[in-house]
Amino acid sequence: MATYASRPAWGLRARAVGSARVAVPAGLGLLVGLSLLLRTSELHVGYWVDEGLSVGIAHRPLLDIPGVLRQDGSPPLYYCLLNVWMSLAGTGEKATHVFSLGLALLAIPVAYWGAGAAFGRRAGWIAAVLAALNPFATQYAQETRMYALVVLLGVVATSLFLRAYVTDARPARRWPVAFGVALGAAAYTHNWALFFGAALFAAWLVLLALAPPGERGWRVRDGALGFGLCALLYLPWVPSLLFQAAHTGAPWSRRPGLEQLTQEAPHRLLGPTAWLLLVLGAGAGVAALLREGGRRRWSAETRGIVALLVAALGTVLLAYLGSQIAPAWAPRYLAIAVPPFLLLAAAGLAAARGLGLAALAIVALLWAYEKPPSLKSNVRQVAAAIRPSLAPGDVVVSTQPEQIPVLSHYLPPGLRYATLTGFVPDVGVTDWRDGVERLRATSAERDLKPIMDRLAPGHRLVLITPIFFDLGRWKAPWTELVRVRSEEFNQYLTNDSRFHATSIFPPEPRTRVPNPVAATVLVKTSR
Repeated sequence: MATYASRPAWGLRARAVGSARVAVPAGLGLLVGLSLLLRTSELHVGYWVDEGLSVGIAHRPLLDIPGVLRQDGSPPLYYCLLNVWMSLAGTGEKATHVFSLGLALLAIPVAYWGAGAAFGRRAGWIAAVLAALNPFATQYAQETRMYALVVLLGVVATSLFLRAYVTDARPARRWPVAFGVALGAAAYTHNWALFFGAALFAAWLVLLALAPPGERGWRVRDGALGFGLCALLYLPWVPSLLFQAAHTGAPWSRRPGLEQLTQEAPHRLLGPTAWLLLVLGAGAGVAALLREGGRRRWSAETRGIVALLVAALGTVLLAYLGSQIAPAWAPRYLAIAVPPFLLLAAAGLAAARGLGLAALAIVALLWAYEKPPSLKSNVRQVAAAIRPSLAPGDVVVSTQPEQIPVLSHYLPPGLRYATLTGFVPDVGVTDWRDGVERLRATSAERDLKPIMDRLAPGHRLVLITPIFFDLGRWKAPWTELVRVRSEEFNQYLTNDSRFHATSIFPPEPRTRVPNPVAATVLVKTSR
């Protein structure tokens, strides 16, 4: 009788497994398809400053990229991958944006796996929905920058951290090893991954404190394996990092205020409208799990919640505190904090059950209606307007040095480029080394006049300057110097009777757009 009775049960289990094998790929496929619809509306948008730098840096021999980045301040992994992608797909906007799109879509099944393995299938599906619709990921899925890769690697590293360290029994050695590799890859993608790694290390210490004394030996060894491997992999880049910290930094940034921490960060990570609802809905489930953990021995699920809380909040707080010491705050850098927040929200919403699902439905609708910017810069339009009047040998002078790579991408070949410090030998990268000190030493008489004198009569000089709609954005050391020198260079050119303006674009009145520039085309009439 036992044999016959076991057959129906075995058949039910087999059908359940077979159904899951169909339902999971189908469900994830639907979410990827939905995400694809939301994240392809702005693939055609023109590049802005940072995207011009991405293409410029990646558009050189692969082995030269790490050395070039000593001028820029970033790690090399994204640019190396983009180099390979551009060799296959090209350097146009759609081609390079699709690379970011693919990375963002990959994060959806990874989020499902990571949250599902740690907190159950319901949490996995919620994590997949959040990864598919998150507006931060939607914006950077259509931008030629490293932030989609940062989110993907962050989801991988966070998921592997949970698999390696939030367990009741010792995991297979491959999980700490895989975690160390993933965290190392994140650190090679963006410097703020170092804050993320430090926050994960703090989370690991908390988990170690919560573990029974008899388990701490192997937990220490596994922690040393994962974090130690990451440190070992990152070690070759440390000399470049130290050089960048001493000579490049982020001179265009200012110390963030409390508003950036309490308002800007949650708005960027979780959407300006939805973040409070998501925090309340997920917070109810998180609070319930923590209360349960306090009443009895901490379960793996509850320890996972604690670890994600430390990792998510710790990443943002460490970045904020670090930017108080050496200003480097930019909302887009928060990409590395998106993964622990998404997995934490998924776990909390799953634990909140009906309330969590209701909150998820509303958040999903709000996120689906948030659109990425349809214009990130007017450089492409400015270049299209002035390029018919330009010929080889003409000179383009940009008073904002970091605009050179994107200008050279859109303007015709054969032009010469200069900035506040003179002619630019490499138009694909901005040299940030000791940038503020070098800009302070510039002047129109010293740096612009030689360019004007060398230009042959009949050739054109194009002066590209930022449009200063909001002077409050131009108060950092670098940006303030750019503003002052822009006015100085413009006045110096205007006063020289050898040069006559032939066109100005955009004409007055000017519409407020993101990252705007203006071009003045002048022809030299005499020596």
